[in-house]
Amino acid sequence: MLTIFCKRTREIIANKAELERALNVKIDATKKNVIIDGAAVDEYEASIILDAISFGFSAKRALLLLNPENIFRKIRIKSFTRRTLESARSRLIGSEGKTRRTIEDVGDCEIVIGDSEVGVIGAAESIEKTTTAITNLIRGSKQANVYNFLEKMNAIKKKQNKEIGTFKNIKKVDDDGEAE
Repeated sequence: MLTIFCKRTREIIANKAELERALNVKIDATKKNVIIDGAAVDEYEASIILDAISFGFSAKRALLLLNPENIFRKIRIKSFTRRTLESARSRLIGSEGKTRRTIEDVGDCEIVIGDSEVGVIGAAESIEKTTTAITNLIRGSKQANVYNFLEKMNAIKKKQNKEIGTFKNIKKVDDDGEAE
């Protein structure tokens, strides 16, 4: 049995049945504490997902962490700037949320901007480039430069995937020169 502190128990209570089924644990939520009961590995996975929900992700987006390739990372804004939190957050959000949406789309990650931290859920390879883009924005890089960085990373990834695909299509040839 594991007890964790959670800021958004309302989201957990609203999706309790779905979370219990997906996580294979029993969840009991009170005012600010959530009790998880199940196998140790299931409790650990559930605690990570509930931490993402507590941070601000919806239950549906947090359940993306069930995929073993996906991870959840928090970035502390004050670790990368001396600016006020409001100005750093506004740079990350952009006008009408455009910057955040663009980083999500191009970086292929889910992003939530909290009071003093930014939460990111995505594949390990995507989360590295997205984290770099976010920290560069916090430090003061122009949005256009960050977008170009992400586009360049995506182009490199597509090129690597294309090369891997061509290697898979190569037929093996035996010693006589005939295809196997």
